[in-house]
Amino acid sequence: MATILIKSATIVNENKQYVADVLVKDGLIDRIDAQIDVPADEVIDAEGLYLMPGCIDDQVHFREPGLTYKADIHSESRAAVAGGITSFMEMPNTVPNTLTKQLLEDKYEIASRNSLANYSFFMGASNDNLDEVLRTDIANVCGIKVFMGSSTGNMLVDNPQTLDNLFANSPMLIAVHCEDEATIKSNLNHYKQLLGENLPITLHPKIRSAEACYLSSSMAVELAKKHNTRLHILHISTALETHLFDNKTPLKDKRITAEACVHHLWFTDADYETKGNLIKWNPAVKQESDRDAILQAVLDGKIDVIATDHAPHTIEEKAQPYLQAPSGGPLVQHALPALLELYHHGKISLEQIAEKTAHNVATCFQIDKRGFIREGYWADLVLVDLNKPWNVNKNNILYKCGWSPFEGTTFRSKIAYTLVSGNVAYANGSLIEGNTGKRLNFNR
Repeated sequence: MATILIKSATIVNENKQYVADVLVKDGLIDRIDAQIDVPADEVIDAEGLYLMPGCIDDQVHFREPGLTYKADIHSESRAAVAGGITSFMEMPNTVPNTLTKQLLEDKYEIASRNSLANYSFFMGASNDNLDEVLRTDIANVCGIKVFMGSSTGNMLVDNPQTLDNLFANSPMLIAVHCEDEATIKSNLNHYKQLLGENLPITLHPKIRSAEACYLSSSMAVELAKKHNTRLHILHISTALETHLFDNKTPLKDKRITAEACVHHLWFTDADYETKGNLIKWNPAVKQESDRDAILQAVLDGKIDVIATDHAPHTIEEKAQPYLQAPSGGPLVQHALPALLELYHHGKISLEQIAEKTAHNVATCFQIDKRGFIREGYWADLVLVDLNKPWNVNKNNILYKCGWSPFEGTTFRSKIAYTLVSGNVAYANGSLIEGNTGKRLNFNR
């Protein structure tokens, strides 16, 4: 592998900023020092640029196999790398659903050939595959995914005994989508009786309500406490849910952790008027007070990581009436620029961005030698220019679906370089293909 010398970067790592050189050799960070003068195959002049650990996105939907007309592992990993995301963990609601060990390994095989980023895949849980779930290898699979609320892919686990058995016997982290199905159905029926079948998108946060989220999340927390399960609750979307989590216990000792997503830190229900179904997610984007409380919980340590829930659909699918349009949207290319925009607005520090998108994800999932800028760790790195404005438009969107909820937004910060496992995968606007990412391993 090529040796790479990064010169004069402002390193943002482990709650510090400092200027240093970084030598990358055999895919690893070989040396970090104030001055390194050795021959290298490639030298990157990083003066004025900020070097951060590559983002680890713990929740994406790359749609392969079965739904590749709207996304696939190759296309979306390209977009991720261009956005400074060097590793991803992908969800099981593909077609077929990833509910067996063989189907799980099939996805790893595809990624080994086609993914520009490092990768891991969640094993899916259903109402009747507990035996398969318990066979999951804890050393090289990121976790088990449970839908405690229905969403794209119809993988709802709603049998109380199944849930209890999963939480009692899981050998590894369980990641959950939490929305109470009975509450959602009741809300939907209420509004249909009131207004008919042609409901507006503005009702989405009322149908998939804060109460629905809290009922399900609190149930998951109760089950985890009962069985001492390692629980990770995905995409927190309400102020109410933030009170379920602890910011006193050190992260490495937490048994219950939580994730916020970029769209819940950016959009509010006021944006439905202009964005419509493009910001239809499950759980729903809710009120400004929810957005602000989620950010505060991220800052104070109640919410541990930031992810994307990248879930593309075609623009034609999104153009359907509200009840027919699928939930989800593409985000991996624009998540880090959006967080850096929050930094420019004084809402979060660079150190906190590195912590929530890399350090804490590695700690939560016990990822081996990633998530930090440390000697001996894999060189998963992103160089950002904090003062290079650019506008999101059709010409620079890399998602296979060809659209973004951030279209028309001008970001002040731009990704300059992305290194994946020691290879330059993106440089000054160009993807560099030919090398693939590596399968993530876990210290469990």
